Amino acid sequence: MQPSPRWLLALPLLLAFALGGCADDSGSGGGVQSVKLSTIRGRDKLVCGVDGKLPGFSFLGPDGTYSGLDADTCRALAAAVLGDPSKVEYRDLNSSERFAALASGEVDMLARNTTMTLSRDSAGGNGISFGPTTFYDGQGVMVPVASGARTLKDLDGKPICVESGTTTELNLADRMREQGIAYTPLKFQTGDQTYAAYLGGRCVAVTSDRSQLAAKRSSFPKPDEHILLPEVMSKEPLTPASVNGDPAWADALRWTVFALFQAEELGITKANVAAKVAEAKANTNQADLRRFLGVEGDFGKQLGLPADFVAKTIAAVGNYGEIFERNVGTGSPLKLERAENRLWTQGGLIYSPPFR
Repeated sequence: MQPSPRWLLALPLLLAFALGGCADDSGSGGGVQSVKLSTIRGRDKLVCGVDGKLPGFSFLGPDGTYSGLDADTCRALAAAVLGDPSKVEYRDLNSSERFAALASGEVDMLARNTTMTLSRDSAGGNGISFGPTTFYDGQGVMVPVASGARTLKDLDGKPICVESGTTTELNLADRMREQGIAYTPLKFQTGDQTYAAYLGGRCVAVTSDRSQLAAKRSSFPKPDEHILLPEVMSKEPLTPASVNGDPAWADALRWTVFALFQAEELGITKANVAAKVAEAKANTNQADLRRFLGVEGDFGKQLGLPADFVAKTIAAVGNYGEIFERNVGTGSPLKLERAENRLWTQGGLIYSPPFR
């Protein structure tokens, strides 16, 4: 009797689940079982899905290297798992490709301006395991200054460019419906197509996450000729992700990102992390610092990572505040304020649970 097509489709997921509970990630030395961690160590490389064309987040420069907040998140994981932030293979993925690439195992993780939502997280939806949010954003609309539009209502009856297959498309429809604004959506498969159409005058406005609009505007021939309207149309928590089915790998991703947050809170930077490790080793009374930096305790072992994974990660990319400022902060070409992306101690949303 031939198995049903539905059963065949489920077979890879069943096998992955079974293997995830049986494979011993011997490279960690901690007995943590993870197919993905074993695979990454076996190939000696982390494969990370990114946008690749978004300045400030992930952007391939003329020298062939990637830069940006998302690219640094990939480097942080490579440092934690492999001890070397350069051991990353970046895969440029558009919005339509990203979830299929993650589900198939083509990439180990996404660090690609992806919004965490219920339908993407749930087992009945995309079945994604999201980590901590690395950039709290909101959807906005950009228009040419010369258009005269200054609010959403000024776009009544106008064409708006939007990338299909994104939360952006649905948010636009919902907000315009709520406000009774008629518009014509011009939908495109990729960001390149969307912004080319906008610059070519096919639409009066373009909509996306406000950070993406600012990033794209910075690469326009005349950035000052374009403005963002004041309305924020949605919540867009941009979050790195792995596939469901390997909780140990999801934990390693989650707590490596939390380590970036916690390091900033503790004042541990790329420049002083070696001194902080020496301080922790010299003073046995600094229990929290010693455990955080792997001098004592078994946090690394519990995650299937080296004992000093936090120290290696911070030495490689710095803490979250350093990553933010050099890539998208006020000293960068994007000149974004931290706003919600400040530490919780400073009125923001960046918060790490206890390393305990």
